[in-house]
Amino acid sequence: MSEVLDFKKVTSIESNVLSQMVKMDHEQVLFCNDRATGLRAIIAVHNTNCGPALGGTRMWNYTSETEALTDVLRLSRGMTYKNAISGLNLGGGKAVIIGNSREDKSEGLFRRFGQFVDSLNGKYITAEDVGISPEDMVAVNKETKYVAGLPGKSGDPSPVTAYGVYIGMKACAKAQFGSDSLSGKKVAVQGVGHVGEYLIKHLTDEGAKVFISDIHEPTLNNVAQKYGAEIVGLDEIYDIDMDIYAPCALGATINDDTLSRLKCSIIAGAANNQLKDEQIHGKTVMDKGIIYAPDFMLNAGGVINCFAEVDGHSAEWAMKKAADIYDTTTLIINRSKTENIPTYAIANKMAEERFYKA
Repeated sequence: MSEVLDFKKVTSIESNVLSQMVKMDHEQVLFCNDRATGLRAIIAVHNTNCGPALGGTRMWNYTSETEALTDVLRLSRGMTYKNAISGLNLGGGKAVIIGNSREDKSEGLFRRFGQFVDSLNGKYITAEDVGISPEDMVAVNKETKYVAGLPGKSGDPSPVTAYGVYIGMKACAKAQFGSDSLSGKKVAVQGVGHVGEYLIKHLTDEGAKVFISDIHEPTLNNVAQKYGAEIVGLDEIYDIDMDIYAPCALGATINDDTLSRLKCSIIAGAANNQLKDEQIHGKTVMDKGIIYAPDFMLNAGGVINCFAEVDGHSAEWAMKKAADIYDTTTLIINRSKTENIPTYAIANKMAEERFYKA
């Protein structure tokens, strides 16, 4: 029996989506559904002024479609700013696949997703993100050429992302402590996935004392044993005595609750959208004397790595480009102090100057 559509409800949903797109200045949102493979995905193209929208695909077990839409809109907008502030000829886009990345993957699902990516005719170029591996992108690549981060090419962007975070963290340390050495500094890394683990290696190699937390216990235990990091509870991480808080999992962990508990002097991590509310919490961080490294600037190494593949540059070029994050971080911190404006706002202004002029 065919379902009867409630057109008033459908119109209301469409209006809500469009109002969110207008509010965040998005160009296009594509909803993807395939019953045969179980694919449910959303592709959001935020801005293509500087070039095609490049941004990874995230697979996450969202509690609702509304949560997935909110995430993809915020993430794709962040990619526009990230690519712009990094000086790349790319726009911003992102995709999310709703599902459990440990249970729901199949070649068919990723190939069907690839067909949806291909339908955008190059307006959006995808790559891996949370819950996605380079091998998953191989399946996507069977249906579309608009894929980066493939094995044998630029591959996993995590090492470059982690290096950019590490080098930017050192710039923050220079501004806050007078030296960019992280030896002896207490760093709390929240999330020990691919990027988190590479970051932990950089930190422990330099002699930092590292605390870690993660929802996946086997990975957490492995990383702790491998690098000598100390495991703390998921909620406990906000209360420990630390110099640097490095959020490397999901966003919005800098909020009213955590800011009343955090004892750090620096916030510098790989997670996207770390400030729950930019205007409120970005100002609070500055007023507390904490240096905040804007996330879309700090974690740009991954997209730099993907751009190197798309534009024909070497892996060495990508690492050198990621090293520029040190200087960009320093510039943003100095402008923030001079203009008495939160660092996130300085970074936003710098990015907007580029992509709006384009």
